[in-house]
Amino acid sequence: MSNRRPYVRSMDGWWKRDAYFVSYMAREVTSVFVAAYAVVLLAGLVRLGQGEAAFNGWLQYLTTPWMKVFHLIVLAVFCYHTWSWFKIMPKTMPIMFVGGKRVQPGTITGTGLAAAVVACLAVLFIVGGVS
Repeated sequence: MSNRRPYVRSMDGWWKRDAYFVSYMAREVTSVFVAAYAVVLLAGLVRLGQGEAAFNGWLQYLTTPWMKVFHLIVLAVFCYHTWSWFKIMPKTMPIMFVGGKRVQPGTITGTGLAAAVVACLAVLFIVGGVS
């Protein structure tokens, strides 16, 4: 019998060893911000159910400096989140052919981003944010 211990590879900082894993972890961290903003919106929905005064209080809270900073941070994170998900879209969807030629990954990413921008502008226009 051997007294040797088995080799156990360290998992410390595994995601820092490869740029792919760093971008993967960054994309995953953005989901925490998406969830946090969902909680903010859920709180607004709860306040709406509690009446006009409660909802107006929630709206007033959203105008505080801390919430404005939070919204700017979340906006930046959402932009990165959107870009990163459209960036991996060509790897996650079936190979596409248009006119007998394979659609390039950059075209798929660009089209997805353009669709996201158009959708955001449409929502802004519909709710009256853009005059």
